[in-house]
Amino acid sequence: MKAVVCRAFGPPESLSLEEMPAPELGAGQVRIAIKAAAINFADTLMIQGKYQEKPPFPFVAGFECAGLVTEVGEGVGHLRPGMRVIALSQQGAFCTETVADAAGVIPLPEEMGFAEGAAFPVAYGTSHIGLVDRGQLKAGETLLVLGAAGGVGLTAVEIGKALGARVIAAASSPEKLAIARAHGADETIDYAAEDLRARVKELAPKGVDVVYDPVGGDAFDAALRCMAWDGRIVVVGFASGRIPTVPANLLLVKQIAVTGLYWGAHMRNNPQRLASSLMELLGLYRAGKLKPHVSHALPLEDHARAFRLLMERQATGKVVLTND
Repeated sequence: MKAVVCRAFGPPESLSLEEMPAPELGAGQVRIAIKAAAINFADTLMIQGKYQEKPPFPFVAGFECAGLVTEVGEGVGHLRPGMRVIALSQQGAFCTETVADAAGVIPLPEEMGFAEGAAFPVAYGTSHIGLVDRGQLKAGETLLVLGAAGGVGLTAVEIGKALGARVIAAASSPEKLAIARAHGADETIDYAAEDLRARVKELAPKGVDVVYDPVGGDAFDAALRCMAWDGRIVVVGFASGRIPTVPANLLLVKQIAVTGLYWGAHMRNNPQRLASSLMELLGLYRAGKLKPHVSHALPLEDHARAFRLLMERQATGKVVLTND
């Protein structure tokens, strides 16, 4: 098979497209011919050695993909060769073929394309568990989404709206905010041109109930000071590059809860919740409430450019690598 291989930590240009032996198929697993695989912010950190998990070299990055089942292992009854599927791959997804545990493989809806399917599990799964389980978002509450046109931010806008919240989307350009509004945002804030804290206070004088934060840095600091009583901040990443610190006195005064979400750890610690979350999300997709946004779909050979689009914030929604 062809694979994008990381042999040493470094920039995307240090990755190489190589021929590798296909992984062996074990019991409870399926072999998948990959048609599309999505790049996540975590992948950009992993190849640079900045992620919380550091796999041994050489490794193939990538968590999520979509494709066709070509072979099933012993004990697999709900999947068969020829099925179109979405998969979570622990073997790496930036390749032409992978082996995945059957528990992390679900049928791809007929109306969903491979690129959309590849872009679906991680971003939507992160936002769904982040808002429902960690943020306890309720209908009628006000949700502030930072980085609202990014891979996870845009899904948080959609899910927040589907849950009945009033959604304020914050992003760094009018073009990105237009995408957030098209995906359900009620109000928008351009935090490159506007004061985030002042603008939130205009839109929500009593403060926001939930903040969904994949950005960190200055945006987190401003959002912390815009919280309503009993508000919740869900921390999912630090795309700004700065990990903020929290003045505990602010948490006390307004009874604010700051909670973290590491979605990938659910594959080990709570796979049942991950599976039920994805099933709920596919229900919302079929109901027309979720519309995966892929701004760039590039062939596997253009992997370095695809990574750069994400790292330099030139993309909205998801960036996907494709195989013909």
